[in-house]
Amino acid sequence: MRAVRFSRFGGPEVLEVVELPDPHPGPGQVRIAVRAAGVNPSDWKKRRGLMDQELPQTLGYEAAGVVDEVGEGVRDVAVGDRVFGFSTEGAAQAELAVLSYWAPVSPALDFPGAAALPAAIETATRALDQLGVGSGTSLLVNGASGGVGSAAVQLAVARGARVIGTAGPANHEYLRSLGAEPVAYGEGLLDRVRALAPDGVDLALDVAGSGMLPELIDLAGGPGHVVTIADFAGAQEHGVVFSRGDTGRAVHVLGEIGALIESGGFSLPVAQTFPLTEVAEAHRVSEKGHTRGKLVLLMPDA
Repeated sequence: MRAVRFSRFGGPEVLEVVELPDPHPGPGQVRIAVRAAGVNPSDWKKRRGLMDQELPQTLGYEAAGVVDEVGEGVRDVAVGDRVFGFSTEGAAQAELAVLSYWAPVSPALDFPGAAALPAAIETATRALDQLGVGSGTSLLVNGASGGVGSAAVQLAVARGARVIGTAGPANHEYLRSLGAEPVAYGEGLLDRVRALAPDGVDLALDVAGSGMLPELIDLAGGPGHVVTIADFAGAQEHGVVFSRGDTGRAVHVLGEIGALIESGGFSLPVAQTFPLTEVAEAHRVSEKGHTRGKLVLLMPDA
């Protein structure tokens, strides 16, 4: 099969599409013929050597496609089913991928739309679970217009929370359409949030990692009411929980999101698609940031 790989750290030019042996599912896993695979900031961070240090590395933790091989003990899916989910091996940007967690693709979604979901909805749900977001709570999302941020907004609204979201002015109407009350990020954030919530908020989620943790702690009434997914150093400095997947994933959301999508309560736009062979360009776009929605790679026969 063809798959994305890099054998040295560096810029997008180190990415290659190479031939690798076909993978096979182990017990409790399925293999899919990949139709689309999500691109995430962790991909270019890995490529630059900011995360895992081993070489060579494959890429991709989320994909959607058609089941073509089923592992021992799997009873809830059959060859030919359309599914989306997680490749814990980190090799989903390939023609074939083994999924450890999956769910049926909603009839309301195409393959790119399904491939965009897993990382964003799992990360957002994990953080909301850790914060204890529920009906009647108020939540401030710092960095609310990106993939994870917009997922967190919609999932929190679905739980019955009041959501205030930070974003640039150009994205304020978008946040309103998701059910959030927008505020501009940056200097003066405290005053702008308190104009909407004079007593502050119950909880805060930092998606942007923009050095705003002290302000979020102030608004939420203490570091125990704040979770960040983007500022590891700040979390250590200020006593805030840094949410990461290796402490337990919220994979339950994979099976729950379909009903919410079909009811009109959730959407995650695909900002741009790229052929597998243009993965380097996808990385360049991802590194620039400011993308509303997800970047997705398409397989040749998608």
